[in-house]
Amino acid sequence: MLPPHTLHQAVERTVREEWGRILAALVKSLGDIQLAEDCLQDAIAHAIEFWPETGLPRSPAAWLITTARRRAIDTLRRDARFAQKVPELSHLADLQNDGQDAEGSELIPDKRLEMMFTCCHPALEQKTQIALTLRTLGGLKTEAIAAAFLDKPEAMAQRLVRAKHKIAAARIPYEIPEREMLPDRLAGVLAVIYLIFNAGYTDASATQRSLSDEAIRLARIVHHLMPDDAEVAGLLALMLLHDARRPARIDAQGQMVALEDQNRNRWDRGKIAQGDRLLRDTLPRGQVGPYQLQAAISALHAQSPSWDQTDWPQIAALYELLYQVQPSPVVRINQAMAVSYTRSVTDALALLGSVADDPQLLTYQPFHVAYADLLRRSGNIAAARESLDRAVSLTEHDTERSFLQRKRDNLST
Repeated sequence: MLPPHTLHQAVERTVREEWGRILAALVKSLGDIQLAEDCLQDAIAHAIEFWPETGLPRSPAAWLITTARRRAIDTLRRDARFAQKVPELSHLADLQNDGQDAEGSELIPDKRLEMMFTCCHPALEQKTQIALTLRTLGGLKTEAIAAAFLDKPEAMAQRLVRAKHKIAAARIPYEIPEREMLPDRLAGVLAVIYLIFNAGYTDASATQRSLSDEAIRLARIVHHLMPDDAEVAGLLALMLLHDARRPARIDAQGQMVALEDQNRNRWDRGKIAQGDRLLRDTLPRGQVGPYQLQAAISALHAQSPSWDQTDWPQIAALYELLYQVQPSPVVRINQAMAVSYTRSVTDALALLGSVADDPQLLTYQPFHVAYADLLRRSGNIAAARESLDRAVSLTEHDTERSFLQRKRDNLST
């Protein structure tokens, strides 16, 4: 008999780590995103019911995909359009009988990248592309995706349903498109990969680190597919340079360490070298885009021997160029921080004030953190404390919340 807590931990771990891989494999064989999601949910419910009696299978992921496929066969047999579904049933039956259902993780094909290119089809607008990919591969709840886009959950749910229907109606194939078709889908794919990376990088817990590793792996595959695309190389360089700091971001007590206080000897010099090499190969092409510019900024931090020796004038200039290429309040926030070290805190506050009226920033935690830092350095401690209180209230991750709370508590009166 499997203890209840062990059961739930096993199910949660499998769903968290394997959802995207299992669902992508199911969609590939079923040709229907909604059917694949429904059958996977049924398989998870089945696991919760039967694993306490039978014990954990050797490969929980393989067990789930086998059970989901059987559920799909039953569903298709009950379909009113049974005759039209015979080819699909035949295909699923072949999968059931050709040995691919034996429990072994190596038998679950990794189709996540194919699913990304499917979800990022140009027939869908980019916001829908990103949302659908996060729902399908990340297993994120509709409410979480809606919050990321500042949408209402009901509106996001309708958007996702329409996207699934459009893919089914247009018979969009679940495969990586021909090479000449890749550029039309690339922007959405890169955006999703970076969101996956940030989800793992922002949450410093060990359970989320694999997300950053997975994003880097996917970016390497895309770079292999499109070695001449400068922005693909830029994104890969950016993630490598960011990820190089990971060993120094958490101290021995599990507390987050600010960039200026990190032990730079702990940074991964191998990843920094890879990122630098990608940039050196890419920037001379003259096809500079947002990911390359962000990577160049990250490279300047990586190359600096200390916080005090950071090349802030060049970083501020790169942020100004980035704003011209990709005007957004988020870029202005980062530029303001660079300006505070290049010129003055007063100039930085003025720059931050130029975007302070943007309603999206009311719930954007980094804005309140940056504002608090500038207020503290200008001597307005009371206002800085209020901004940090707001930032703490908007923080989801325990490690980051603890970090901000300590900053708030350490403000001198």
